[in-house]
Amino acid sequence: QVQLVESGGGLVQAGGSLRLSCAASGRTFSSYAMGWFRQAPGKEREFLARINWSAGRTYYADYVKGRFTISRDNAKNTVYLQMNSLKPEDTAVYYCAADSRPYYPGSNYVSEYDYWGQGTQVTVSS
Repeated sequence: QVQLVESGGGLVQAGGSLRLSCAASGRTFSSYAMGWFRQAPGKEREFLARINWSAGRTYYADYVKGRFTISRDNAKNTVYLQMNSLKPEDTAVYYCAADSRPYYPGSNYVSEYDYWGQGTQVTVSS
């Protein structure tokens, strides 16, 4: 069982930056691919970025590529999402997720992640 807790959300002006953190419990965290997703009101949850177990491979959705950076520290059981040049359309609840298939590269699909955090609100004002 893995528990995920996101933090770092808040209110920021357009053009600003935030760094989200996702702290994981469980000794198997280091073998899991991790992903970040978001969900705006009335919209489906959408993929943002993923990172494989060793942090050697990352993948981004086109709409955040160049602005968001995913990273992880397996010694701290934590995955991060650095968000720069934020826009009002980035306003959403942000979730981290774990894919529990050991040493799997990860996926862009919500259905392939087994564990989810409770989410953290990010609001970008214009």
